Amino acid sequence: MIRIKICGITSKEDALAACEAGADALGFVVAPEAAKRNRYVPPDRLAELAEALPPYVTRVGVMVNPSRDEVYHVLRWVDRVQLHGEESPEFCQEFGNRVYKAVRLAGEEDVDEAMRYPGECLLADAAVAGERGGTGTTVRYDLAARLAARKRWFILAGGLTPDNIAEAIQAVHPWAVDVSSGVENAPGKKDHDKIRRFIQAVRNAERSG
Repeated sequence: MIRIKICGITSKEDALAACEAGADALGFVVAPEAAKRNRYVPPDRLAELAEALPPYVTRVGVMVNPSRDEVYHVLRWVDRVQLHGEESPEFCQEFGNRVYKAVRLAGEEDVDEAMRYPGECLLADAAVAGERGGTGTTVRYDLAARLAARKRWFILAGGLTPDNIAEAIQAVHPWAVDVSSGVENAPGKKDHDKIRRFIQAVRNAERSG
């Protein structure tokens, strides 16, 4: 079964709606630069949101170029940390399987670079100049598929929506999918109907093979 992460959660209402719709994981962006799209969740707010979630929903903190201490602090409240900056493979390795890297795919060289990161979990997003994710831009499926074939727990992100997720799954065959802007009605505000449609589209795609 393909796992589904709804990212960019900023409110308890959106978090619980995503859980009720069947999300396997929720992402909270604790990188201050996300404030420009109204998706930033400060650490004290992260603790409040994480504690409100039901059991068995994975909590993911999304960070950009954090210090070692900042990662350990956020791991007090979440199950995993997703790193979206220029973190090195050596930095990621220190935290074991509780931390995984998000890479941006623009060309063939990015696939080889991504394979330098430790562990079987990796997320691929679209490469947009000056941006680190949540742009609504679709990742190159051919490059993502190459990584999906080499990483056991490969997560596909980048421009996914209820309307294109079936095509993306067929092209890439990911272990999990990650959506943020594709289920919003405004930056940082989730559209609960789009969340339900997205999750249903993933399940329909699985059944159709």
